[in-house]
Amino acid sequence: MDAFAVRDAEPRDASRIADVRARSWGADYSHVFPHETLEAMLDRPRLERATTWWRGAIERSVRNVHTLVVDGEGGVVGFASIGHVLAEQSEPEDVGELYAIYVLPDVRGHGIGRALIAEALGRLRSGGFGTAILWVLEDNPRTRRFYDLTGWSHDGGVKEDEWLGTRVREVRYRISLDP
Repeated sequence: MDAFAVRDAEPRDASRIADVRARSWGADYSHVFPHETLEAMLDRPRLERATTWWRGAIERSVRNVHTLVVDGEGGVVGFASIGHVLAEQSEPEDVGELYAIYVLPDVRGHGIGRALIAEALGRLRSGGFGTAILWVLEDNPRTRRFYDLTGWSHDGGVKEDEWLGTRVREVRYRISLDP
């Protein structure tokens, strides 16, 4: 496995983060969402709105909330976002959350995702969290396999949600952060 440097995202990374997310969704969810909907994520107005959102998220200084990136040719090729469990969930205070992790499809399989996961879990651990959770689409076998291989386990949690106008089912994964 190659060694990849994971760093904190900076506001200037926001457009690349938005692009990585949109391209990843196009590759990963073509069997879940209509093609036109996924293509629309790459439209300039949508990417600009996503860029503005990510810039704001990066600029806000919130304790134990991090957006991490890995650079490659042309800039950011992967990112992860972590922090406190979102408010609507009933989890103890010592539970952190992996909000998102995406790697450009053409650079997958080289260890970028593993480097991001390792750094994300280390940051959560050093932030005082004893456990971490994540939510993933149930119909996402490739990513679920990745989580299994990196030590996460499906804990039985399930929720229904709507993404891009489509009803989806998400499952919750959990990992202990104890050393």
